[in-house]
Amino acid sequence: MLEALEATIDPDGTVHLREPVRFPAARRALVIVLDDGASKAETAVLSERALAADWDRAEEEEAWAHLQRDR
Repeated sequence: MLEALEATIDPDGTVHLREPVRFPAARRALVIVLDDGASKAETAVLSERALAADWDRAEEEEAWAHLQRDR
């Protein structure tokens, strides 16, 4: 399973995770360094997980159902 974790990196290279995490064993990780001014595409990708909870609600399906109808 892949899991995205938000972090900041100090100028000296120290990584600070925003939230504490625990794993049953050591894990490998990839670090993607973003520009200071994240582009709109980067912001959209980073916010997708947070927005998914709202998007997957029954109320949202009802609200947008009119766009799904066959014409």
